[in-house]
Amino acid sequence: MEKPPFPEFDLSGKVAVVTGAGRGMGYHISLALARYGADIVICSRTLSELEKLGDEAEKLGRKVLIQQMDVTKLPEVHAMVETSIKTFDHIDILVNNAGLNIPQWAEEVTEEAWDKVFDINLKGAFFCAQAVGKVMIQQKKGKIINVSSQSGSVGLIMRSAYCASKGGLNILTKVLALEWAKHNILVNAIAPTFLETPMTKPMLEKKEFRDYVMGNILLGRLAKFEDVIGGVIYLASEASNMVTGHILLIDGGWTAH
Repeated sequence: MEKPPFPEFDLSGKVAVVTGAGRGMGYHISLALARYGADIVICSRTLSELEKLGDEAEKLGRKVLIQQMDVTKLPEVHAMVETSIKTFDHIDILVNNAGLNIPQWAEEVTEEAWDKVFDINLKGAFFCAQAVGKVMIQQKKGKIINVSSQSGSVGLIMRSAYCASKGGLNILTKVLALEWAKHNILVNAIAPTFLETPMTKPMLEKKEFRDYVMGNILLGRLAKFEDVIGGVIYLASEASNMVTGHILLIDGGWTAH
C-alpha cells in the first residue's frame, strides 16, 4: 500500500474499534481506517456481514479481529474490549458507529421504538465509550469518534426519537471530552447529512421525503461515503491533536439555514 500523501494522517501501528461495521457507513469507515494503516476490530450483531470486510482489510496487509457484538448488551461489549486487548495489547481509536432510526410521526411513536433507538444510539454509544475509555485512561491516550448526525443539531420530520438521541450524543461527546482531556483522550463526533445506506434507502425512495431532503442540502446532492470518511480519518489521526469536544458537521450546508 502506498503511504498516505499527508503523513500526519498515517494510522500505521494504531488499533481502531468500529461498531456497526458490517454494512453502510461502518463498513466504509472500517476499510478507510485500514487503508490509512490501522489494524481494526470490527463489530456487528451479524457475523456474516463482517467476513467480507475482514477479507478486504487483510488484503491491505492489516490485522483484523472480528467480533460479534450487540452494543446494547454490556457483557458482550466488555468481552470485545477484553479480547481486543489480548489480541493487540492496546486500543487507540473507537468509532461509535452503530445506530438505528425508526421513522415515525411524533403522535405515532411507540415506547418500544423510542427505547430501541435510545438503547443503540445513546446508551450503547456511552457504554462502548466507557469500556474502551477505561483502557485509554490506563494508556493515557486515545481518540473516540461518535457518529452523530445533522439530526442532533436540527429538527427533522418523523425523527423525534432519532433527533433526541443524536442531540444527546452530541452533548455526551462534550461531557466525555471535558472529563477525559486530562488523560489525553480526545472525544469528537461527526454529524453527516443523509447518505444512501441500507437504513436510509427505503426512506429516500419516497419522492416526498427525498424532495424534502434535497431541498435542504445546499450542495444539491446526498453525501457519499467518501465525504464522511475524510472527517473520520482527520479525527482519528495526529492531524487533530488539538481538537476535542467538537461536532464536525458534514451536511452539505443543511444547518447553514
